[in-house]
Amino acid sequence: MAFTPDTFRAKLQYGGARQNLFEVILPFPLISNGSSQTEQFSYMCKAASLPPEELGVIPVPYFGRQIKLPGDRTFPEWTVTVINDESFNLRDVFETWSNALNGHYSNLRLPLALFMSDYAANVTIYQYGKTGSVIKEYDMIGMWPSAVSQIDTAWDTNDQIEEFQVTMQYQWWTARTTY
Repeated sequence: MAFTPDTFRAKLQYGGARQNLFEVILPFPLISNGSSQTEQFSYMCKAASLPPEELGVIPVPYFGRQIKLPGDRTFPEWTVTVINDESFNLRDVFETWSNALNGHYSNLRLPLALFMSDYAANVTIYQYGKTGSVIKEYDMIGMWPSAVSQIDTAWDTNDQIEEFQVTMQYQWWTARTTY
């Protein structure tokens, strides 16, 4: 088949999905003291990703060849980039949440964070279409922060707002296509 721009355009349904049309809803658990910050996070979450899929491989040798069989599914870490404002509200929430899981000084978990239902959150990622309707939805189950990055500061950095990354662990995800 000969390439033509019209053929390509016809195959690109609805003009392609846009990377910047997304929203992340993170209902912070009570141990984070962030229940009032859920809405702010949906605005300050500057970058995220739709979750990856990874299926392990079990190599089985047979007569000098490797036969590959599907293994266990794993769910790799997930990172978001958060805009920091001068209130440090979201930074404080992630620091409090992380500290509740393992204290900076005590090396102990808070008694209020013994069960996953106490310390984990179910996060929803919405991918929007160009008309503003949700076209894909991901629910990431049992999420908690495993790393809160540094915030870089420098005297020669002008006209920039601070950002930090949060790396999260989760149990699994589910997806729904709504288009």
